[in-house]
Amino acid sequence: MSTPASFDSDSDELASLKSQLRRLQSRVEELESENMALVAKLSNCNCQKNNDTVNGHNTAAKSRKRFSGYETIAHRVSRRYVALKVMYFGLRFNGFASEAHMGPTVETEIFNALMKTRLIDRVDKKELLYSRCGRTDKGVSSVGQVIALFLRSKLEQTGGINNHAGEISPEEVCGNGYSREIDYVGVINKVLPNDIRVMGWSPAPLDFSARFSCVRREYKYFFWRENLNILEMETAGKKFVGEHDFRNFCKMNATNVHNFRRHIMEFKIFPYGESSWGNELWVLNITGSAFLWHQIRCMAAILFLIGQGLESSDIIDVLLDIEKTPRKPQYLIAPEVPLVLQSCEFEGLRFICSSAAKLALFEHLKKECLNYKLQAAIFSEALQSCSTVETDDTLVVNTKTKKTAVYVPIMSRPSEPSYEERRAKVTTSGKIQ
Repeated sequence: MSTPASFDSDSDELASLKSQLRRLQSRVEELESENMALVAKLSNCNCQKNNDTVNGHNTAAKSRKRFSGYETIAHRVSRRYVALKVMYFGLRFNGFASEAHMGPTVETEIFNALMKTRLIDRVDKKELLYSRCGRTDKGVSSVGQVIALFLRSKLEQTGGINNHAGEISPEEVCGNGYSREIDYVGVINKVLPNDIRVMGWSPAPLDFSARFSCVRREYKYFFWRENLNILEMETAGKKFVGEHDFRNFCKMNATNVHNFRRHIMEFKIFPYGESSWGNELWVLNITGSAFLWHQIRCMAAILFLIGQGLESSDIIDVLLDIEKTPRKPQYLIAPEVPLVLQSCEFEGLRFICSSAAKLALFEHLKKECLNYKLQAAIFSEALQSCSTVETDDTLVVNTKTKKTAVYVPIMSRPSEPSYEERRAKVTTSGKIQ
């Protein structure tokens, strides 16, 4: 008959074996990740390309044969199709998307972070089933951008299938037979620059598209009230609600866009709750199913003209009537920096993160906010210091009085080519003007 001491000994030994097994499994995962990274580096190595021909012999075929197992190695690692909710302060970026822009882009920084954390082994957007909800321009920020792609997962492979999608399983949550999932938010945020952060992640079905599955997009445009007539702006803004042809409220791309009808679900204008130097901060809040290129900034520009009393609210009706106004009058769009992609909504997604990742995210954003307030305090000090400087115009030579600009009404200005004219004017290169 076994004694209590022998039971304790067996339990200790079992616990020790389980602990060793967990450490070994963890080490295997680390080695597989390192192996993928090394294979990816070798397959892209310039020295390999330069040495394809040595002493007249073609070694490229041998190299390809040597690395032919790359796909097999890479796909041994379990992957999961996920959506990531991302925030970024757009001031230093040349837009979100990496394809059409030089210099820093948000997308480039995100992919660099995913490579660094080995959540992906290479940047192949087609293979990753990558999609993004909004393609924000240079200087535009977001607190609710959404992207979707395959990332490395800790879920065990079942039945030879290593691509996981859909909802979080009960086994995964409870830890019964499955390792808990990677803390995507915490892992990625550790290597992102200070002006980009992942806010949450959600499992996504394989037919999910961050662009086409979005049912609702919300933008905010911040502005100082100054002497604007808010009531007139609100009356005019309500005219945008509903489905309209917004070709006169966008930068027209007749090459790729042929339908300019968009549905605006909601328009609001309200104070943000902050003021400075006797000026109050306000917000334009516009929600729709989708938007055209520069649409929000064009809408804001016309609303500001109405708020200044330079145009009446009827200008909205005139510009939305493409039969009467087939050509967009020339006008400056509103600046990009105050524009924020506030949220992108989807059916069936629930963005989550660990408590530790959420705390770290909160502390980081709070620190960044305080840093910007410090910078504002320095400019505030400069303003106060400016008042101590004396003025003396007697020493200024050849001063000229600045002419007051004469405002030209929107409908009296030159107009851009219509959509039909742009389509008809094809250059020798085949591009549409």
